[in-house]
Amino acid sequence: MSGEAHGDWTDEVRDTARPSRRTVVVIGGGIAGLASAALLAREGCSVDLVEARGELGGRAGVIEQEGFRFDTGPSWYLMPEVFDHFFRLLGTSAEAELSLQRLDPAYRVFFEGESGARPADAVDIRADRAANVALFEELEPGAGRALERYLESAAHTFDMAIEHFLYTSFSSLRPFLSRPLLGRIHRLGPLLLQSLERFVSRRFADRRIRQILGYPAVFLGSSPDRTPSMYHLMSALDLTGGVLYPQGGFGALIDAIVRLARESGVRFHTDTAATAVLTDPLEGAAASADREPGARRAPRRGRDRMGRRPQARATGVRVRRADGTEDDMPADVVVAAADLHHVETCLLPPALQTYPESWWARRTSGPGGVLVMLGVRGGLPQLAHHSLLFTRDWSANFSAIRSGTVPDPASVYVCRTSATDPGAAPEGMENLFVLIPMPADPALGRGGVGGTGAPAVEAIADRAIEQIARWAEIPDLAERIVTRRTVGPTDFAEDLRSWRGGILGPEHTLSQSAVFRAGNTSKRVEGLHYAGSSTIPGIGLPMCLISAEILVKRLRGDTGMSPLPEPQSSPPSEPQSSPPRSGRVGSPVPPDDDDAATDDVRTPVGERR
Repeated sequence: MSGEAHGDWTDEVRDTARPSRRTVVVIGGGIAGLASAALLAREGCSVDLVEARGELGGRAGVIEQEGFRFDTGPSWYLMPEVFDHFFRLLGTSAEAELSLQRLDPAYRVFFEGESGARPADAVDIRADRAANVALFEELEPGAGRALERYLESAAHTFDMAIEHFLYTSFSSLRPFLSRPLLGRIHRLGPLLLQSLERFVSRRFADRRIRQILGYPAVFLGSSPDRTPSMYHLMSALDLTGGVLYPQGGFGALIDAIVRLARESGVRFHTDTAATAVLTDPLEGAAASADREPGARRAPRRGRDRMGRRPQARATGVRVRRADGTEDDMPADVVVAAADLHHVETCLLPPALQTYPESWWARRTSGPGGVLVMLGVRGGLPQLAHHSLLFTRDWSANFSAIRSGTVPDPASVYVCRTSATDPGAAPEGMENLFVLIPMPADPALGRGGVGGTGAPAVEAIADRAIEQIARWAEIPDLAERIVTRRTVGPTDFAEDLRSWRGGILGPEHTLSQSAVFRAGNTSKRVEGLHYAGSSTIPGIGLPMCLISAEILVKRLRGDTGMSPLPEPQSSPPSEPQSSPPRSGRVGSPVPPDDDDAATDDVRTPVGERR
């Protein structure tokens, strides 16, 4: 195994003693940055968030075009308990902040037929476990009972992940020596060492079932043959609990977090690019960073148990504003929630990089993708809110993407938000968001409006439209398109500074998961912390929310495995967790409306200002 553990394995992690009211600068206005800013402001810190683009939300962007509204990024609302826990930490609840609707069917799956001309069949995954058990039994005799056992295993594994892995920073070995976890080692080992593909194929023979159960690997930026079988836990989400949708789209989720963050005192600075993390060298450490005038020397730090010694202390962030002027924003703590590769290799000098280019050269990215947003005249009942088109030989599909080849045909995801949300399209029309996984290769080019994107991007979009028309039996789909927009890998690389133009982040193989994934704290710069899909725990909106919570735990000196306790005053839509512990990272700071955000109207990925 080529992975390198990032954990310091110290018994205790405590930040340098600071003034009671810490100043924090958060880099990046995606969901991880917004969540980090909101939680730290609730902790009593004085927080400024800088975002290079003119809008907030990061990958969770919104495009409005000719009366149609499109989410440009995340579109599956899974792990609802993670969202609700996050909102409870902010003194509210998901129920209070969002209008959530359970989708039924949760999603529809089209399977490529023998000839490839159209799918042999299509099945609906329902928001009901019993219905899905019956479906599996219909597809393969005996598969219903096998699914029951599979889902019991998935639920058990999900609980184990929540209790022992997702909410930990891996900064201390001690919690992993607990009796409950040691008692599960015999089960954990095979789940880590066996692929999801093998785990599923040993239990089910039908190709369609194998694809349904293997698809969660795609959510993790990987493929079933490379993803550890521990991630079969995700089937406990969609096959048992179903899939939710926030009315107004995922922009409504971003808007809610922005509002709560602002109410807690966060100051937003859009069109403000971070150009450097400012540092002071630590006493006795050889560092290349220059000392800022008048800055204090931090006390010398010892080595951690892996022999690494911090070289410097973060003192702030240098930013460039829209008018070209530069400012230095001082900070006791810097939280980098932008793409980790960009932060490490562009905002820090080589001597202070925990994850230099040589580290990234040994890592693999999740897929890139071409996004296609279509406004369509008339109804599209053939498609559900979520529809998946699976090629017959999807192993070849995944192999092509990894080798840098554009797959044809491709396995495609289609989201028809207008099936659930009337505000997503004008009356009598539908909106379609199409995602075609591709190699993470910025050379494919940018997208554009009305077919004006790079030729390779538009050709991929044309093939996907024709494929959807055949497979879902919508022969006049292309003729009914009234508006079209594409986004290509170059848009992700240049607009979001995404590593290799990927749409998700480093894929979740064993060597890039848990303790082997990038950590949430710099080993070279004290006071510099990370959040987002590039770091622990990983890819997806729920994981980004958890990464923000892990950051708060780190600053509190909490090396435990449990989520933070929820305030007792949270709205009681679900049972309360354990009582809160004492010890916050700062004193309360009231909102300052005069210093509050600049424009937070979101401009989507791929739209140039």
